[in-house]
Amino acid sequence: MRTRFAIEERGSSVRTEIVGGITTFVSMAYIIVVNPAILEFAGIPPGPSTIATILTAAFGTLLMGLYANRPIAVAPYMGENAFIAFGLAAFGIGWQQRLGAVFISGLVFLLITFLGVRTWLADSISPSLKQSFAAGIGLFLTFIGLVETGIVTSAKAVPVQIGNLREPTALLAVAGFVITSALLYRRVKGAILIGMVVTATAGILLGYGKAPQGIVALPFRGAYDLAPIAFQLDVVSILRLSFLPILLTLFLMSLLDTLGTLVGVGAAAGMLDEHGNFPDIKKPMVVDALSCVFSGLAGTSTSGAYIESATGIREGARTGLASVVTAALFVVSLFLIPLFEPMQALRYAYAPPLMIVGMLMLSSVTRIDFDDLTELVPAFTTIVVMAFTYNIANGLTAGLVLHPLMKLITGRYREVRAGSIALALLCLVYYFFGIVH
Repeated sequence: MRTRFAIEERGSSVRTEIVGGITTFVSMAYIIVVNPAILEFAGIPPGPSTIATILTAAFGTLLMGLYANRPIAVAPYMGENAFIAFGLAAFGIGWQQRLGAVFISGLVFLLITFLGVRTWLADSISPSLKQSFAAGIGLFLTFIGLVETGIVTSAKAVPVQIGNLREPTALLAVAGFVITSALLYRRVKGAILIGMVVTATAGILLGYGKAPQGIVALPFRGAYDLAPIAFQLDVVSILRLSFLPILLTLFLMSLLDTLGTLVGVGAAAGMLDEHGNFPDIKKPMVVDALSCVFSGLAGTSTSGAYIESATGIREGARTGLASVVTAALFVVSLFLIPLFEPMQALRYAYAPPLMIVGMLMLSSVTRIDFDDLTELVPAFTTIVVMAFTYNIANGLTAGLVLHPLMKLITGRYREVRAGSIALALLCLVYYFFGIVH
């Protein structure tokens, strides 16, 4: 095992890898609750969706450990799940077609990864624009959390207004946000999961939810049968020009999420080379692509490398053994779904994590070049269009079109890369031929 994972060569130990793997699992276990709760808005039943979420996380994380030998966990992405559930609502398509889009995007990821195109496109996007994508998605997730808890509501006189903060559930959500923030400040492992459990427990004790009916249950049976959603994706009907915006958005979101996560986690683990690049990045990208394909088949949203892996890396994890441990714990959680399930109906419990993740993603704003308007204008446009139109695709595409345009009209055409032109043209297809909403 030591030889298989090159543990000594990377300055680690078996014990350190196990501790790191456990830490990563605890830090990201909230996805077991949050992902099915979000996808339920797309019509995907929560019981099977929970199974699909766990299986996807176990599959991708195990593959990352055994094939790529990296201490990086994989699971359905926050942001992409919101796009599947909310961003596609205006298209009027069923969840089968949405899963079909996830599957097709995964195949495209796999193809362009092997061809080297994925890295070429990612490298063509300016650092400021990449950071604006993360910040915009963070605001989008935060807004969803605020609406779900009733802290923000719609209104007739103004687009949105503050909700009734005298409602106990709204107050529970506020308390959950504060508690989780305090735990994060104290660097408590699994702060998001702990904050969610504490909030849910308080709500149940106050009569605003149901306690778990059990702890252990066999998966793939009854309410936890995967059959209603597994292999139910609709691929044929999604292969139309009008659905190109969906595929384009999933492609861009996963592309940027994966690159950003790998670079961020790689920096934390000292994995980057002298040029700041992630060495042998193709293997993690192949894992990411295969996980996306698996997601569509299993019945959940786009998956990829998780930034929470940094928590295990902080504990010293440096090899794929940590990922194998994380994957094993996801498999164990398949039998503990009754313990997690009640929280999926408690919006005041699962919405604060959305706001917390959004808050953490917003820090990317500090890495935008505010002194260069050719960088700031596209970045600013990306963030505000994404948040204020309640649509991730609108923000991403607007920024990618504006960036090369700003460079060209200011005479800085030498800074425009071929990849950015290709992305801008793809985004123009979205506006001219897609269903912009």
